[in-house]
Amino acid sequence: MSGPTLRLPGADGALHSYTLRGAAAVGADATGAPPRSRTAYAAAHVVADPLAGNAPDAPARLDWDATLAFRRHLWSTGLGVAEAMDTAQRGMGLDWPATAELIRRSAAEAAACGGALVCGASTDQAPPELDSLDEVVAAYTEQLETVEAAGATPVLMASRQLAALARGADDYAKVYDRLLEQVARPVVLHWLGPAFDPKLAGYWGHTDPADAIPAVAELISRHARAVDGIKVSLLDAELEVRLRRLLPQGVRLYTGDDFNYPELIRGDSAGFSHALLGIFAAIAPVAAAALRALDEGDTARYEELMAPTVPLSRHLFAAPTYYYKTGIAFLAWLGGHQRGFTMVGGLHSARSLPHLAEALRLADAAGLLPDAELAAARMRRLLDVAGVEA
Repeated sequence: MSGPTLRLPGADGALHSYTLRGAAAVGADATGAPPRSRTAYAAAHVVADPLAGNAPDAPARLDWDATLAFRRHLWSTGLGVAEAMDTAQRGMGLDWPATAELIRRSAAEAAACGGALVCGASTDQAPPELDSLDEVVAAYTEQLETVEAAGATPVLMASRQLAALARGADDYAKVYDRLLEQVARPVVLHWLGPAFDPKLAGYWGHTDPADAIPAVAELISRHARAVDGIKVSLLDAELEVRLRRLLPQGVRLYTGDDFNYPELIRGDSAGFSHALLGIFAAIAPVAAAALRALDEGDTARYEELMAPTVPLSRHLFAAPTYYYKTGIAFLAWLGGHQRGFTMVGGLHSARSLPHLAEALRLADAAGLLPDAELAAARMRRLLDVAGVEA
């Protein structure tokens, strides 16, 4: 039985008929237990209050019911939630007051349902330019205290202020040494490449990320008891594997590679990566089912489920990669997880209509839009606003 048909814009500027299949890749019975062999977090987006301002540079105003309901959805699949990360528009519309409230509310939800939670701690409440490394440490410490007080595991996010201030690898070591000596529980480190944030180019004190790997591995070895793992988002599988092989026993490598995640998570005889991924928010039921198949040694089923999600992920994270959040929110709207397609900072306008139409096609092909009628009705509304006859 075929689903609804739409006339969708393509990259060629023309309209093309597309019939949604609306078939779910996994059923409701596949949700529930967390994967056993891999630790996996979905980095969650935030839902803007459509009746609030949320204009560029305005204070962020969230739809708290929908934002927290989406986190419960992620937990229900068996995945953990990575809160207040770049997917939640850190540095792109989500200010620190809203972030702090988000951390507190999500931690309370996690405690209530037993969901795994890690939360980003950064320096984005401080002025863009700081005068000293002490100020960077102080800004990190304030946010660390917020995350730890909420009872969540902190993720020490890469800092724009540190990247601007540091004069070499030694400055990064000075900051991270001090932070890792004071944390109350093991933390996750965060290496976000310039594709995700151009202001983080040269992080760890090296222009070429390959040159930074030995220093990062040495830092983690010095503080192994204080480091749960490191999230690496370089979009370079070879570099990720190189760092993974240098980590001390018990320290995890969390892949943040939204291009190459299936093979990195599957791994090889020398090891594998765990996951902390923005794309997992869009593909949560499929990703969780695939990881459970991996638990059972069923690599064929793992590949069968993961393979169709890769074209979608590569599309959503296409350059400029930092606008991937728009596609994540768009798919949440098509899937019925929020009432409107609006984002803090007006970021819903960051991707073109043909880009969003292709996201719909690819999500449908991956079995991520089981309610085809709802997805079609919502896409028709968006096309109508744009003046397109669907």
